[in-house]
Amino acid sequence: MLRPQVPTNPLPTITTPATTAELQPQPAQALCQHHTPAPVTPARGAVHLTAGATVAAIGAGTVAVLVIGAVLVGMFLAISITAGSLAVVAVVARSMLNSQNKR
Repeated sequence: MLRPQVPTNPLPTITTPATTAELQPQPAQALCQHHTPAPVTPARGAVHLTAGATVAAIGAGTVAVLVIGAVLVGMFLAISITAGSLAVVAVVARSMLNSQNKR
């Protein structure tokens, strides 16, 4: 019941056509006879920002940098406080184990 069995592959069932029709290549007829050139789009210049847009872009960049900085500093503080707490717990546990061994 649990022995693997290799499946038998049946004979291929591909049939070949008995007759082949020869096709003669014929040139395709052109349906479109447009001879007008495509319209040329004008070249675009550099982006010109107004004074208000420049101040807004600088303000948005500054706010983004400050928010990301605050988040990173908060994460660093959380990691530091956790590491300090673990260090204190390790010192207390070592002190308790040493005092228990002396008795």
